[in-house]
Amino acid sequence: MPAEWETHERTWMAWPSTGYTLGTNSADAQAAYLAWAQVANTIVRFEPVTMVVDPRDVALVGDWLDPQIEISVADLDDAWMRDIGPTFVRDSQGQIHGVDWIFNGWGAQHWAKWDHDSEIAKHILSELAINRISSAMTNEGGGIHVNGKDTVLVTKTVQLDPGRNPSFSISQVEAELKRTLGVEKVIWLERGLTRDYDEFGTRGHVDIVATFCDTETILYHDQQNPEHPDFEISKEVKNVLSETGFKLIGVPAPKITKDEEGWVDYSYINHYVCNGAVILCAFDDPGDEVAKEIMSQAYPGREIVLVDAREIFARGGGIHCITQQQPK
Repeated sequence: MPAEWETHERTWMAWPSTGYTLGTNSADAQAAYLAWAQVANTIVRFEPVTMVVDPRDVALVGDWLDPQIEISVADLDDAWMRDIGPTFVRDSQGQIHGVDWIFNGWGAQHWAKWDHDSEIAKHILSELAINRISSAMTNEGGGIHVNGKDTVLVTKTVQLDPGRNPSFSISQVEAELKRTLGVEKVIWLERGLTRDYDEFGTRGHVDIVATFCDTETILYHDQQNPEHPDFEISKEVKNVLSETGFKLIGVPAPKITKDEEGWVDYSYINHYVCNGAVILCAFDDPGDEVAKEIMSQAYPGREIVLVDAREIFARGGGIHCITQQQPK
């Protein structure tokens, strides 16, 4: 699997069309449309974007999306392309393939629907005429981060989740990650951030906790407020990663610690690296500029673009969660 900072052919996204992502009223739906559109309209300044749109919403998206954005029509349940789309990999001859994980609504959660979303990876790969690599493991793109060389980051509560892979052992998960992603080493974190285990969470996706910014360096979420339950999780993550031999850079969490639902999992780790830029979650917080400066050092030569991600986080994810890169 190529690293995210390698050159992209395009970015794939999915338009919010139904369910809890649109909320219970028109204002909620408008907020979701704006949040997804702002991300797509920002990325298309740097590389092509294709938005998968449910047939019911084809007429609607023109009011929101930059006309440069291409539309692919397919039935959708939700809008988290990182998790429902294919994970693109490259073979030794340079050809691109797509891993099609089993998707079951983040461990068959009671609120999730996935009849359509579980077919989106096949839809994209068929549209691109790209070879599909089938996997018998339930997994999502938000549950993995690679350095493009030999290592993948995961969490025990995702790939070993009884709702996802009840019969898989650690060795079986590692074997499948090595087969599909071409990695040699798997780094296991114990868990994800606290809020990610609430009702609309993923049960511990790594892409909000830690990521590579180059082949030798890991950025990790650093919650510095001792009152926040993620304070101890950040310490544990740092301790685990400090044993791996990688260089570590802590990215301080925003100063905001709570919303009306409780402790937030606002994280700058959930950014998206595209051609020439980093699309960085913003929270109208003093930490936004701190994170921007860290990212400018971590990704030299790229423009760091802040995009308000609060409405995305309110729905259970962030900017990385709604994007999926297709490498060159």
